[in-house]
Amino acid sequence: MTVARAIENALPGRSIVYFGDLARTPYGSKSAETIIRYSLENSRFLLDQGARMLVIACNSASSVAAAAVRAEFHVPVFEVIEPAAARAVAVSKNGRIGVIGTRATIASRVYEEKIAAIRPGSKVFGIPCPLLVPLVEEGWLNRRETKMIIRRYLAPLKEKQVDTIVLGCTHYPLLMREIKARIGRRVQVIDSSLEVAAQVSDYLAANPEFAATLASGQPSRYHVSDITPAAGMIAERIFGRAINLEKVTEV
Repeated sequence: MTVARAIENALPGRSIVYFGDLARTPYGSKSAETIIRYSLENSRFLLDQGARMLVIACNSASSVAAAAVRAEFHVPVFEVIEPAAARAVAVSKNGRIGVIGTRATIASRVYEEKIAAIRPGSKVFGIPCPLLVPLVEEGWLNRRETKMIIRRYLAPLKEKQVDTIVLGCTHYPLLMREIKARIGRRVQVIDSSLEVAAQVSDYLAANPEFAATLASGQPSRYHVSDITPAAGMIAERIFGRAINLEKVTEV
């Protein structure tokens, strides 16, 4: 949802078809094979709904399934890792970059690979933070327990003297204030949702003929595989308005 909101802001008037796989999340604790299967199913659903381009709005899926999605579907496919890695390299002064994410994202080492390809010699320190996604999904954004857990996760990055950290999960922007307060003002914090939204906007500006084929002015649609009270609350917090979440029984 944070990615969808960022794209809305970057491309006002464009029609978005969103699918949140709430029934099967979190992806970060699942095997690569399962994440790829879910990602292909989700992508096929979105294309059947009329989507002309895809944004993989999940770091875990981006880290292991982007290549499979691109191979299967012949439409422009964007993911959240590459633009976030590029931005981190651009703003880091000392080349010491931290990444926080799910176990799947950190274990894939995809951020290390992307950053090293852009800036050889960079030091990338990945920290898995498995407790943060369920805390966000429960709405525990400002709880004392959440702040303590964030402090514990960030401690190794402070010891490594990173000057930049990447929020390697699209849940984490909801914890931005707490993360910034505990990592320190001198550390740049990269929000992957903002970076991929900018990349999509740049692509459409550079490809006006393709952009002209996309629907505009029609209401965006927000599909989910499950609806919970917390999901509605989080959607309203992210978008700043009530969101009609439509439950999908099969993808």
